[in-house]
Amino acid sequence: MTAPRAARAPREPAPRAPGGVAAERRLHPVTPFRRAWAPVAVLVGWAAHDLDGAQRQLSRLTTTTLLAGLAVLLPAAALYGFLTWWYTRFAVTDAELRIRTGLLFRRTAHIRLERVQAIDVTQPLLARVAGVAKLRIDVIGTDKKDELAFLGAGEARALRAELLARAAGFAPETAHEVGEAPSTRLLRVPPGVLAVSLLLTGATWGTLAAAVAVPAVLWVLTHNLWTVLATALPLAGAAGARSVGRFVADYDWTVAQSPDGLRLDHGLLDRAHETVPPGRVQTVRIVEPLLWRGRGWVRVELDVAGSSNSVLLPVAPREAAVSVIARVLPGVAVPPGATLSRPPRRAGWCRPLWWRGHGLAVTDAVFAARHGLLRRSLALVPHAKVQSVRLTQGPWQRARRLADVRVDTGANKTVTARLRDAGEAAELLRAQAERSRTGRRDARPDRWMAS
Repeated sequence: MTAPRAARAPREPAPRAPGGVAAERRLHPVTPFRRAWAPVAVLVGWAAHDLDGAQRQLSRLTTTTLLAGLAVLLPAAALYGFLTWWYTRFAVTDAELRIRTGLLFRRTAHIRLERVQAIDVTQPLLARVAGVAKLRIDVIGTDKKDELAFLGAGEARALRAELLARAAGFAPETAHEVGEAPSTRLLRVPPGVLAVSLLLTGATWGTLAAAVAVPAVLWVLTHNLWTVLATALPLAGAAGARSVGRFVADYDWTVAQSPDGLRLDHGLLDRAHETVPPGRVQTVRIVEPLLWRGRGWVRVELDVAGSSNSVLLPVAPREAAVSVIARVLPGVAVPPGATLSRPPRRAGWCRPLWWRGHGLAVTDAVFAARHGLLRRSLALVPHAKVQSVRLTQGPWQRARRLADVRVDTGANKTVTARLRDAGEAAELLRAQAERSRTGRRDARPDRWMAS
């Protein structure tokens, strides 16, 4: 559903210099404090690289020398932070976002607005305390995100709204009036559900099992308590850190729908406000760990061209996940598991037992391939997003008249229908090439804020 334009709060236009050219602006005044740590970080890195040498150097210094060094280092760091902030400016012109940086070596980034892929607002913990935010800009065709760190939280959201409006095709003179697009919450992951899902993840239990089994074996072999502790503690810590880290990152995961895409808000300490732009999603994967199936939970992952956003839902009931997927891939229905065709039984000679986890379904809208027996993963690729189709066949597969069909997407990822009958695979190759051509011809344009 697209909310009416009138529901958006207008804002003041960006300042412009004489002649109609957008005036350059600086980052938030708190930014120098962040950048002033760079010289200090260099010294800390040097000391960590050579601890013995650093200790010897420090032991030779007197208290007076240390105080004199700090009297020089701290003002120098403050000056560095101020100068890098002073020489960093940005401006929004009619066609691009321009970012000028560099104290000694100047760099100017020209970001074409029609190439903007996604704009995320992130707030690390200290940034939330200071009331500032970081703007991260995804551009089609580049791996590295440009960013503006830091802006006032309100200014960051207002600038994001203006850039998205211009990327959607609004005229420059009216883009500032569009304001933040309204959103409707679709789903929120309760913290309790997230915590239970992490406890039921196989990787967590596997690491804990290793933390018990490996030290036990070492004790039998060495009878050395220190060896056992040196092995057990890192393994147990890794299991806990993995689960705690994901809980902190995925805490209060909320999915909302807006005209500029699906908005993802999450994070306990560092808050992230990400956008999944419509039309740029290449693949959706529905992951079902073994211990989740009894509760009907799934995890939904994404491949988005030119973006690092990879998770749509960390955990959710399957019915709710399917409803959200329908917003990401309009017109695509998730094939039920019963409709997926398995490979022929002779595939068991190539992959004993595990061949039963493979499946395939091809509908008018999507190519769907499943793999995995304990941890199932169903990949959905809209026909319009298929860049190429390949048939591969190893010697053992040729002997069993089997073949794999691989479809490549615009996110440089491949989805494979494994161990299909050779005749079926050849027909699937031909038919999928035609479906992809038809899908690209009939696909809707990748536009934001479409009415």
